[in-house]
Amino acid sequence: MEIIKNIKKNTIIIVLITILVLYILLRKDFPKIIDSLEHLDVKYILIAIFFYIMYIILHSYVVYKTVNDKKKFTLRESIKHNVIAQFFNGITPFSTGGQPMEMYMLTEHDIPGSKATNYILQNFVFYQIALVIFGILAVICNTIFKLYPKVNAIRNLVGLGFFINTLVAVVILIISLSKTVTNKMIEWTINLLYKMNVVKHKEKQLKKWHKKCDEFNECTDELKKRKGLFVMGVILNFIGLVCLYITPLFIVYALGDFKSLNIISTLTSSAYVMVMSAFVPIPGASGGVEYGFTQFFGNFLGRTVTSTALLLWRFITYYLGLIVGAIVFNLDTKKGD
Repeated sequence: MEIIKNIKKNTIIIVLITILVLYILLRKDFPKIIDSLEHLDVKYILIAIFFYIMYIILHSYVVYKTVNDKKKFTLRESIKHNVIAQFFNGITPFSTGGQPMEMYMLTEHDIPGSKATNYILQNFVFYQIALVIFGILAVICNTIFKLYPKVNAIRNLVGLGFFINTLVAVVILIISLSKTVTNKMIEWTINLLYKMNVVKHKEKQLKKWHKKCDEFNECTDELKKRKGLFVMGVILNFIGLVCLYITPLFIVYALGDFKSLNIISTLTSSAYVMVMSAFVPIPGASGGVEYGFTQFFGNFLGRTVTSTALLLWRFITYYLGLIVGAIVFNLDTKKGD
């Protein structure tokens, strides 16, 4: 019952914030936006939806290959899990709800909890590395082509986001290479926080983080043995990000604008918008994502096209996932009952 209460509460928050944000962003151009929607070229919208579905399928396939147990876990089940995880990511702050739900669902297929945790950690590593590679390429593209001369402050904020993601990847690398160094880092950090009165129960926290370190080491040790899986996981996650980030291009095409965006500006802008969302502690990063979209894509598009594209892009890449995920979750819950 507690999880249902949280879902309802977060859904109400998302709806209220969405209404407020859309009102602020779209009120001036509302008649023009309605006119643009009435003249949409639907085939390009279907292409955008296709690429979003491919993003889901590619991620699901990586999870399926990571588990590598066809009797317990099929590709169809993996896709279902991913759709439900998208729903829980969408209704929780910082998208924190998806991974725990995926772990729980794996245990429902008679996969031990320790292995389920290991599989999800492995996929986190794949995704994080792909995200960092994409971020580096986006920064390089922006440096070369100077895409955002009007949004220096926000561009710097995004740079900070890429730095944090890169730092996470470096920490992952350190943990995977040396358990001893990692444990010393944990002890040093916990001791410092204890002296600063941030941590009260030092021994309890040390035990907790040493356990997490052991789990992660087990994950990276397994990846060292499955080098083919590691390479495939990173590549498919990277391609999945391309599929997700390219969707605004086809949405803009659907609005009849074939000149303002190209593949480089679309992928770079999408990457910047998604990194900005990491700083917004609201389910779905509502507010921050919309603002980021208008700032980065607004460099290339007119105001009406930007606002209309935002409305369609947000529906396809967020609300559509929420709706489908909620339906699948409810059907799966009733089936389990």
